[in-house]
Amino acid sequence: MYDYVKDKVFLKESYSICADIVNQLVQNLKSYGIQSRMSVVGSKKRGLVTQNEKEPIDYDFNLWIESAENINIVNNPRELKQAIIAAFNEVLEWNDWKTCDDSTSAITTKQRILKKGNKTPFSIDVCIVRKDGWENWYRLVHKKVGNLYCDQYYWQQGPTTRDLNKKEECLKANYWIRVRDVYLKKKNLYLSRQDMDNHPSYNCYIEAVNEVYTQVRRENGY
Repeated sequence: MYDYVKDKVFLKESYSICADIVNQLVQNLKSYGIQSRMSVVGSKKRGLVTQNEKEPIDYDFNLWIESAENINIVNNPRELKQAIIAAFNEVLEWNDWKTCDDSTSAITTKQRILKKGNKTPFSIDVCIVRKDGWENWYRLVHKKVGNLYCDQYYWQQGPTTRDLNKKEECLKANYWIRVRDVYLKKKNLYLSRQDMDNHPSYNCYIEAVNEVYTQVRRENGY
């Protein structure tokens, strides 16, 4: 079962290492003709980092793809992901990290530990995402079928982020404890269903904010 990580020193130091690696990826992708930006998934930015029992911690980042010179982003997700993996492995090698793994809904690094202090292993999950012109967002999914040439790569639409910032501002003063509770329940619900590939942390966070915001509006009669 998931619970919140309470060691703030460990979180600060391990996250700083991971964020630096992902920022290097953004810069390196420019040499591939790919323009992107990184955002940390809501869990770290808002103090919602979770850990499943004593398992390693994953830091989730969204890599927002804005343009690519030589790749049709919408129609060629396979080529896009392979280029990003190549760029990421270069960055990991520069930093003496092992090469990454191509998972269903992310690119995942091998585990690391801090040289001092808390020895909880941690790793990076990079989810490749994009937006369209109607405020919809999509994540790149690699569905593996056991044959590399038959694997499917496609863009899966995520839950609505419409007015997400406004909803966060509305909730953070008096209702954030409810967001924390709902977020944790959703993480554990999808874990119990073995359905985390279809419901990564970002999806759980958006669902939690939207759900609590709707409840608060109903309770306050607007």
